[in-house]
This record gives sequence, C-alpha cells and structure tokens, in this order.
Amino acid sequence: MSLLTDLIEKLQWLPGIGRKSAQRLAFYLQKMDKTKVRELTEAILRARMQLKECSLCHNLSEQDPCEICRNQSRDTERICVVEQPSDVMVIEKTSEYRGLYHVLHGVISPIDDVSPEDLRIDTLVERIQSSTITEVVIATNPTTEGDVTALYIAKLLKPLGVKVTRIARGLPMGSDLDLADTTTLTRALEGRREI
Repeated sequence: MSLLTDLIEKLQWLPGIGRKSAQRLAFYLQKMDKTKVRELTEAILRARMQLKECSLCHNLSEQDPCEICRNQSRDTERICVVEQPSDVMVIEKTSEYRGLYHVLHGVISPIDDVSPEDLRIDTLVERIQSSTITEVVIATNPTTEGDVTALYIAKLLKPLGVKVTRIARGLPMGSDLDLADTTTLTRALEGRREI
C-alpha cells in the first residue's frame, strides 16, 4: 500500500469523511507547509493525550474538574443534560444558559447495543441526590434515540422531586445540536418544557 493510499484510508476514519473528501484532504496536506502539518499533528496528539473527562459533568477538559464546573458564577441549581461534549460548546455559544452540564456520551439505542448502563446516567442521578439541583434541562438531540433517552431520564428523576424540562422543538427532527445556529438553539432553550 502506498503512503498516499494509507493516508486516504486513515482519513476516512474521521466522521463524515468519505473517500472523495479523504482524497481532497490528503492532497491538500501534501501541499501544506511542513511546519503547519507538524503543528496540526502535534495539536491532534496533545488534545488526544491531555484532554480528560471531568469527574463531575463528564465534559472533556484539560483539568478536573472542568472550567465550567469550577466556575462559581454558574447557576448550581440547574443541570443541562447533553449527548456529547460538542453539544456543551454549541449551547455555550448562545450565552443564554448559565447552569451546569452533564454529558451522557451517547444515547439509548438498542439497535446499536447502547443501554442506559453504557451512558453516564447513574452519575447524573448521584449528582442530583447529593446537591441542590432544582431543574434538569434535557437537551438530547431531537431524534428517536434522543427522545427515548430523555423520557428514560425524566422517569428516573421525577421521584427525586426535581423539575425535568426538555428543550423546545426549535430544532428539526433528526438533526444534531452541533449543526444548529445559535438563534434556533437559543429559542429551543427558552421554550423548554417539563416532561
């Protein structure tokens, strides 16, 4: 296998990158300044080796606890539950939500063999039981799996006396949070409702 073919194959490991995109990237990397290629490689390695999961919210961070969990100006009575760390970044861009987060690292999906035990739901329940949380905002993606996960979490949390809300349907069904514009996401957060 040639070096170029190997690079194209490896680039296809990235989500959303098919053969044609991988080829374009491979040829682009060959034209890039070698210093920039080295910087890119080092940035990927540093991020992969130094980022870790926050022990409180499960977001990715260089420190534990993460910057959001350590920030004393955050609303500590509200937790927003999201599927992935990238969803935290998207919601933070709106500057509308000032509470804490809890990252599940996936959704319930029997087809993909993902059960509630595979997610960070148990630590969410523990956080709520040992804190002064009054509202849990569920911001899973508006997909069948996201809805199933939201309903499962709501059923678990209702007996704990906490208000459970779901972001409004300002997002189209089947889309991902990281594809939404900030205005749509802001409206979805403002229009959340109790489950």
